[in-house]
Amino acid sequence: MANGAANLRGYLLVTTCYWAFTISDGALRMLVLLHLHEQGQTAWALALLLVPYEIAGVATNLLSGFLGARFGLKAPLVLGLVIQASACALLIVDAAQLTLAYVMVTQVMSGIAKDLTKVSAKSYVRELAPNKSASGLFRLIAWMTGSKNTMKGFGFFLGGALLGWCGFAHTNLGLAIGLGVIGLLALAVVPSVAGRQTTSWRALLQQSRMIVWLSTARAFLFGSRDAWFAVALPLYLIANGWPALSVGAALAVWVIVYGVAQGVAPSITKQVNHRDGIRLVRNYTGLLAVPLLSTAVLVASDVQPAASLLVGLCVYGVVFAITSSLHSWLVVSLHDDDRTAERVGFYYAANAVGRLVGTLLSGYLYAESATPAEGLSHCLYASVVAVTLATIGTGMLQRESQRRDGR
Repeated sequence: MANGAANLRGYLLVTTCYWAFTISDGALRMLVLLHLHEQGQTAWALALLLVPYEIAGVATNLLSGFLGARFGLKAPLVLGLVIQASACALLIVDAAQLTLAYVMVTQVMSGIAKDLTKVSAKSYVRELAPNKSASGLFRLIAWMTGSKNTMKGFGFFLGGALLGWCGFAHTNLGLAIGLGVIGLLALAVVPSVAGRQTTSWRALLQQSRMIVWLSTARAFLFGSRDAWFAVALPLYLIANGWPALSVGAALAVWVIVYGVAQGVAPSITKQVNHRDGIRLVRNYTGLLAVPLLSTAVLVASDVQPAASLLVGLCVYGVVFAITSSLHSWLVVSLHDDDRTAERVGFYYAANAVGRLVGTLLSGYLYAESATPAEGLSHCLYASVVAVTLATIGTGMLQRESQRRDGR
């Protein structure tokens, strides 16, 4: 009982650190995007600005998996918080110094920080879970992931609001100080999990077929989201006369609803085992094409575009959230061994590849389109293609699962 209580306390401490980081990450993304748009940067330039953030994620997720497995999970968690604080501090300069190249460097740092923190926090769940059954892990993963995304939505709103109220430099100063304090607290109070000296880079890249297919599906799944969310949607809203505060609030509400849906996913899917979970992932992934396709057609046809976006993207967000929760649970629970950090690192490296391609598509398709409505609809069509490929990936995962079970 005492050990279970200590594990639960540790889980809550890790989740709190993850929350703090995620608020800063959402705020920083909105600050940079809206501030540079105000300075006259194009959609394609803003997409390119985010590219180093996503490229860094591919390598850093693998590095995070290795560091967590070799040196324990606390090291990458604290390091991520410190690097994010440093990225915010570097943005406290005169506006003339905020060149695109300079801001790209800070975004690389932020991407590295995010993945160090994320891989560590998600891996901690399996280590600290009082109940390591499939359903017990699903509830804890869903709650951590859902609450994290709710915090990210709050961060989007905070970034848009503080940009208008306090200015770019002062907001980044506050974020840097807050993260520094959280990093020190994490160093002092978060429980340590020992690493394994036998961990190797080769073992990190040698994953089971099930993890490879799950990771492939994850890449296309998140590509389908960022193809319209990363650049096209906020710029479409700005082009239609929305102020920065309203754009930040709209994205915040979407991410908060998405986070709440992730958190309650176990209640929606009910008690699931791995076989049922994989089947649900395939079905929910395929369902995502419906709101995407209908929203794209309505926006392109100028049929109540505001209402179409509100309804279509909220439906997409709820279905996507449940799918994402099932994904996050499967990667930590499909195999019962001590290689969780390596699997999570490999999996989120694939996630970063999907986000990278989605971000590039979002900026390119929007910039090359004749009108904002055409640009957003093209991005939504690209998302439908990504969802189709993600569905094929989950179908292959299901096939591999059945082979493993001897059916």
